[in-house]
Amino acid sequence: MTMGLKTSRRITLEALGADIERRRADSGVTDLPRNSGERRTESKRALLEAIKAVGGKW
Repeated sequence: MTMGLKTSRRITLEALGADIERRRADSGVTDLPRNSGERRTESKRALLEAIKAVGGKW
């Protein structure tokens, strides 16, 4: 017996984001702690700084 990957319906990123926000509100968890980033590689740190420099929020 083999198990195949069953795909589900496709949704937009906007719909996914709204669903996540709804679930957070329903659970009462609205402020999740961020990763401390203590073990990030230099390339990851550079990427996050570049995102921040153009006004992005990771």
